[in-house]
Amino acid sequence: MINAELHRQPVMLDRKKHQHLKLRRDVNPLAAGAGLNAFFIAGSEFADACKTYPIVFLPSGKDANGQAQALPVAVFGLNPGENLFWQDGRWDAAYVPAMLRAYPFTLSKVEGDQYAMCFDEAAPNLSTEQGEPLFDAAGEPVPMLKELHEFVKQLEIEIERTRLGCVRLLELGLLVPRRFDATLSDGSSFSVDGFLMLDEDKLNKLSDTELATLQRSGLLGLLHAHQISLGNMRNLINRRLSRAQAATDNALASAASA
Repeated sequence: MINAELHRQPVMLDRKKHQHLKLRRDVNPLAAGAGLNAFFIAGSEFADACKTYPIVFLPSGKDANGQAQALPVAVFGLNPGENLFWQDGRWDAAYVPAMLRAYPFTLSKVEGDQYAMCFDEAAPNLSTEQGEPLFDAAGEPVPMLKELHEFVKQLEIEIERTRLGCVRLLELGLLVPRRFDATLSDGSSFSVDGFLMLDEDKLNKLSDTELATLQRSGLLGLLHAHQISLGNMRNLINRRLSRAQAATDNALASAASA
């Protein structure tokens, strides 16, 4: 899946055209997510991601059949462009979403059920001068590229499973618009809206058969992880306050030494 916020200049990887392309291990690819305040995660990532990030769902339009769509995201910040997990040139969290770890590579549907490996041509960790070659002298993918291809292939499978799962949750009316309100220690307040969360009342009103179906499909487990993850909203606020305090302390220290 090509993510427009991440893959700024997506290009299909071609073994002839890009035979001399190299991957630079000395450049942190996660810098591409420095300005993201939320990012897609697949259902298979919920168990790890819920320990660190709030997980919410975003409406994503309708498919060709008019079916409403939604996608889950891990929340990194409370304002547009704010990533509270990117600090001092590194990702400050135990878990990083799979699509970010795969950057600058991804898969894109080209025709029917056919997919092609793509990459972000603007990625700073790609070069024709430095790094590990993607192809050997005969133009064949090196083992590293084969492993990356398998990684994004499996991720694409999980993305489709997640999409279908979200369709089912919407059909059942379990995902509804919500707003998050908070008051900071200085008395100021803010609100975050535009996302979807679980409607617990509707979940509790499902029949035993519907609940059993959700359980067998794994969707009930995802909803539980989603609920657990919401406790991390307070952690985001604390991160923001700590960063603001650090900025204030640095400014005072600079003024005192001037």
